[in-house]
Amino acid sequence: MTNLDQQLERIKRGVTKFVSEQELRQKLSQGKSLRVKLGVDPTSPDLHLGHTVAINKLRVFQDLGHTVVFIIGDFTAAIGDPSGRDATRPPLTEDDIKSNIKTYESQVFRILDREKTEIRYNSEWLEGLFDKKNPAFLPKSLLRHHTVQQLLERDDFTERRKAGQPITVLELLYPLFQGYDSVAIKADVELGGNDQLFNLLTGRQMQKDAGQKPQVVVTLPLLEGLDGVRKMSKSFGNHIALNDAPNDMFGKVMSIPDDLMFKFYEHLTEENITEVKSQHPKEAKLRLAGLITARFHGEDKARAARDHFDNVFSQKKNPEEIEEFRLKTNGMDVVQVLLEADLAPSKNEARRLVEQGGVQLDGKRLAIGEKISLKKPAVLKVGKRQFRKLIP
Repeated sequence: MTNLDQQLERIKRGVTKFVSEQELRQKLSQGKSLRVKLGVDPTSPDLHLGHTVAINKLRVFQDLGHTVVFIIGDFTAAIGDPSGRDATRPPLTEDDIKSNIKTYESQVFRILDREKTEIRYNSEWLEGLFDKKNPAFLPKSLLRHHTVQQLLERDDFTERRKAGQPITVLELLYPLFQGYDSVAIKADVELGGNDQLFNLLTGRQMQKDAGQKPQVVVTLPLLEGLDGVRKMSKSFGNHIALNDAPNDMFGKVMSIPDDLMFKFYEHLTEENITEVKSQHPKEAKLRLAGLITARFHGEDKARAARDHFDNVFSQKKNPEEIEEFRLKTNGMDVVQVLLEADLAPSKNEARRLVEQGGVQLDGKRLAIGEKISLKKPAVLKVGKRQFRKLIP
């Protein structure tokens, strides 16, 4: 196997589509440092493991000597990417976007090599889009090569039209804005999820229109979340955030369905999948949880997280350190305690947890309507991972 073949093997792991692999081989064979692009809209303060599928692939390109251009979509976040959506995405305020951006760089550099990364904001070139004093950004230069029919061919727009859901003009323009990012930074390769294919191909066409060599498009699968069904997303509550505490990160990985574990291995590690499948599923999952936790928190904290998991879940012991919550009055309703102790986000969710038998006080399961009266401290357990030491 030649060195070029070895490079392609590393890049191809987990990829669902190249447009095209032959073009990528040709670009790699030239021995030049390629500009590899990924754009992320700062729609929430935390990146999660689903985002890292593409970021891990960026790191592979860096290890092979290429430059990553990580674009933070501060302009496009205000519009909302319609990809995979069955309704218009709620707009973000400028304050929301600025607040979210603050956390992105520190999280990204837990994976990427800072020396081989350019961080860019697409407001650099998109804010002047409709500025008549800046001829390079006149709308006609962006819009003349694309038709409304082409933009409406998207699967997500087709479904929304059938359902009578509105499609805003800004959403129609979104793929053109994202595509222009590729022109602005002269991308050689762009990565994205399967749901991004339309946008990525739009960028490729726009580069041709601008007289540039078209980027190679590389798509990757969307990673399912803790439920094993829907894509990982904070809005679905099924995500594992890069900023999760070590114990939480380890425990969440251990809670994923066994059949999802191998997809996590393929896209979040470089482990040999054949060897992984030869292991006992529990041992394989423990190793996976350790690898992921160590990547974001270090080996020592990963080992401590495994010890915590063994004590709390395998041996059913309480954690050594538990956050305290002092009851305002003895006789507080269990639902109110869950809310005030930050163990449930809403009264409905608190009731659901109690009704499903997921709330225990010193090992005794609590029911709806029960009051908590204490003479001495007691441990409240909610679900498998949340604990509070209640103080009377």
